[in-house]
Amino acid sequence: MSAPKLPKCVKISSKPSNFCPGCGHSIVLKNLGFVIDDLGIADKAVFATDIGCSLLSWDYFDIDTVQGHHGRVNPLATGLKRGNPKSVVISYMGDGGGYAIGLHHLIHVAKRNEPITVILVNNTVFAMTGGQSAPTTMIGEETETTPLGEFVEGPFFGPELIAQVAHKDAYVARASVDNVVQLKNTIKAAIENQTIHNNFSFIEILSYCPTN
Repeated sequence: MSAPKLPKCVKISSKPSNFCPGCGHSIVLKNLGFVIDDLGIADKAVFATDIGCSLLSWDYFDIDTVQGHHGRVNPLATGLKRGNPKSVVISYMGDGGGYAIGLHHLIHVAKRNEPITVILVNNTVFAMTGGQSAPTTMIGEETETTPLGEFVEGPFFGPELIAQVAHKDAYVARASVDNVVQLKNTIKAAIENQTIHNNFSFIEILSYCPTN
């Protein structure tokens, strides 16, 4: 029997999605959906999404979904989990929301070991607003605000920073959209650190922005 093309928890009526052709978000979300199916958590999962390109995932799944303000989705996810400890809360954002606008929130949920799963998709730019330079922009990378190439020392390494401040039982990892086996396994491990061990998890997923 061939593998299913789409997860069962995907909202078919919202497809095709609003992501640009070739966007890495679709790869991440599809594999997240397969993990939700595999773990059987669709009925208790809560998907909290940030502003930015990640916002376009608001109707991707047929599960409870809530939208937060830019950079503020982690405090929102914390409240959702504390209000209903039996829920499985997944906080979804880009590098702009997680590392630039909301880094302080990410640091604190990691330090407090809030039992939520944070998934951050890093495409090295502020993509939705046209591809401006972000904390994760690589040296020499051309963006709308660095047309001659990024010149600020960097880039920013998120998981390495979060690992220094996170609780000892937290799960911190990096994956990439170009290795879907590793990607799915990493997402599963992160969610199970919440569902089985009641701990915080953070994944940075390296992606790309074909439009910018």
